[in-house]
Amino acid sequence: MESKKNVLVLCTGNSCRSQLLHGYLEQVLGERAAVYSAGVEVHGLNPRAVRVMAEDGLDISHHTSNHVDEYAAVPFDYVLTVCDHAQEVCPVFPSTAQKRHHNFPDPAKATGTEEEISQQFRQVRDQVKAYAHNLARTEFPTA
Repeated sequence: MESKKNVLVLCTGNSCRSQLLHGYLEQVLGERAAVYSAGVEVHGLNPRAVRVMAEDGLDISHHTSNHVDEYAAVPFDYVLTVCDHAQEVCPVFPSTAQKRHHNFPDPAKATGTEEEISQQFRQVRDQVKAYAHNLARTEFPTA
């Protein structure tokens, strides 16, 4: 059996989009990968992200918001940036790390009523979920 891959999901503040992808990748990859998430800044875990994931049956309330420097010693196989800002300022990782980028809208910038904001979080959550499933299928095929 191939060894477990180390996957880093990187975003600006590690509060929302990276946390969503972290949760879904843990769910779909299981023992195939160790998933980490971090930000180029630390903004804390967004409570709305926790809520919309709970609506989909995933508990990410135990996640922490981490700075990318905390993982400098981890040999990542994949570095996944989920916003353009993180891609632009992404620290240099060993050349062996495969980089993937997808710019998701930032639901933390959503405005409107509480329901309108929640709906924007759900839309991004669903985009992230589809991305996680596609990534698992293409990059982590099962035997």
